[in-house]
Amino acid sequence: MTEFARRVEGVSISGIREVFEAAGEDAINLGLGQPDFPAPAHAREAATEAIAEGLADGYTGNKGIESLREAIAEKYARDQGVEVDPGDVIATAGGSEALHLAIEAHVDPGEEVIFPDPGFVSYDALTRLADGVPKPVELREDLTLDPATVEEAITDDTAAFVVNSPSNPTGAVAGEDDIREFARIADEHDVVCISDEVYERIVFDGAHHSPMEFAETDSVVTVGACSKTYSMTGWRLGWVQASNRRIERMLRVHQYMQACASAPAQFAAEAALTGPQDRVDEMVAAFEERRDVLLDGLEDAGLEVPTPTGAFYAMPKVPEGWVDEVIDSGVVVVPGDAFGVRGEGYARISYATGMEELKEAIEIMQDVTRRID
Repeated sequence: MTEFARRVEGVSISGIREVFEAAGEDAINLGLGQPDFPAPAHAREAATEAIAEGLADGYTGNKGIESLREAIAEKYARDQGVEVDPGDVIATAGGSEALHLAIEAHVDPGEEVIFPDPGFVSYDALTRLADGVPKPVELREDLTLDPATVEEAITDDTAAFVVNSPSNPTGAVAGEDDIREFARIADEHDVVCISDEVYERIVFDGAHHSPMEFAETDSVVTVGACSKTYSMTGWRLGWVQASNRRIERMLRVHQYMQACASAPAQFAAEAALTGPQDRVDEMVAAFEERRDVLLDGLEDAGLEVPTPTGAFYAMPKVPEGWVDEVIDSGVVVVPGDAFGVRGEGYARISYATGMEELKEAIEIMQDVTRRID
């Protein structure tokens, strides 16, 4: 009798979703990574115009509409100073599909994928779905990924390693020296560096750098999305960028599992990338203000929390039972071990919510901390 594939049996439902689904209707949600801002008006208008004019009724090319891919290439020239051929970009159903393509196209059964622990939940699951072997590695005390740790973990069976900066769940941003090292490691060891840059524009201190800026070979595959930067999580529009030979392999997977990204979302994404960027700056400023309020509140409660320098997450160390007690008190947070075994003893808190709700949640978390202590 046919049962279920081992690769599926080895994957569980995301701990983020489990917490979210279990929360009460009136709970303050600090568990989901979704900005509370509307998508840019010009992006919405571009989608509705494309629909009204009948431009979004049919399939686009497998890689996506050319003007969108040109906009993505222009973004890399502007932000990273790297020249990208629009033909070396695939528009995907969010950053999630882009990650899936990158791993599926580069990992054979039994090969290893190195990724941060704690790290985004998809890295482990997508590795297992490709019949690969997850190889999580610990972070530094400040929750950044150490290139030396990655290099030490590489073996003859290593196919790829993942760099995520700014990071989900930690909010850490890798420094330029570390990013240069990641590029060197990929080049010298002939191992693919999958650079997850979905939060690239949300940086408070320092600057975002990509391994693609420093790699001397085609060892880097870059994942991006409109989801976080433009508050377009529901539009499901991301992309993957790499050398032509890597893109052509990823396209073989994409064409069968997805055919093409949503056409209306592609027109919206092009407008978001090429239109006014004021909304992005406003969002980042708001997130930074919320971060500072949250950090003050957590530290006043006596919790130790590394200062996040990007994204919209904080990851404090918390006492045993703290997460359950906070959730029972009406605030949704995610236990750190949802992001890997080394996340145990931490909690991920998203501050992608309004300031008033955040302040109310902080008071609840402070009260819980006092009770537990």
